[in-house]
Amino acid sequence: MLSKMRRYQFLFEELVKRDFKKKYKRTVLGMIWSVLSPLFTLLVMRLVFTQFFGRNTPHYTTYLFCGNLIFSCFSESSSQGMQSLMGNAGIFTKVNIPKYLFLFSKNIQTFINFILTLGVFFIFCILDKITFTWKFIFLLYPIVCLVLFNIGVGLVLSAWFVFFRDIQYLWSIFLQLLMYMSAIFYTIDNYSPMAQNLFLLNPIYLFARYFRKIVIEATIPTIWFHLLMIGDVVIVLTLGCWIYKKYNTRFLYYV
Repeated sequence: MLSKMRRYQFLFEELVKRDFKKKYKRTVLGMIWSVLSPLFTLLVMRLVFTQFFGRNTPHYTTYLFCGNLIFSCFSESSSQGMQSLMGNAGIFTKVNIPKYLFLFSKNIQTFINFILTLGVFFIFCILDKITFTWKFIFLLYPIVCLVLFNIGVGLVLSAWFVFFRDIQYLWSIFLQLLMYMSAIFYTIDNYSPMAQNLFLLNPIYLFARYFRKIVIEATIPTIWFHLLMIGDVVIVLTLGCWIYKKYNTRFLYYV
């Protein structure tokens, strides 16, 4: 795969540039929307949920931002990744190139947006009087896992979307459900131990929880927590790669 990436490096770079230009075409603020959009979402959620869930939650703004940062990245990456094959059918039906390049370009674009928002997140941490420690370096782990997880989910969704167009409507409903099941704006402290363990089955909650433990609680998650997270990544990536390998030639007959 790495050799193919080097071989098609120019094409890959052009795909990333094209996706950026297409996303911000005819907008006045351009890439600034990458930062403003999650900030406005955070503001609305803070105004709505503070009175109901955040009264007794220390550093609630940072707590909310952690969840929203992770979920927004996953939501954008998976939704755009789903369209990556169908949106570029005019290219790979005429030229024999690795089809996963289109998905990777979408994820690079999403990752850049994530990094920009992450910078704003750190500014909010300062305003919320969060103490920065050496443990912040461990944030690289959930970030890398999140990127790989997004790629894996994108591989699965983009393949399914070629064969079943209904998946786009089902996925939008699932994302809405996932947002409420990821403890973005509420805590799970009042739930029973069994219910709290069920939340660990949700990878998005795992990523957000990791961020919160490092940033707010200044503690490093356990080895078991790390293994559970990488396990989710391996499962989804393996499934996505297997689907692409199995149906690679069949994509041409359904686009």
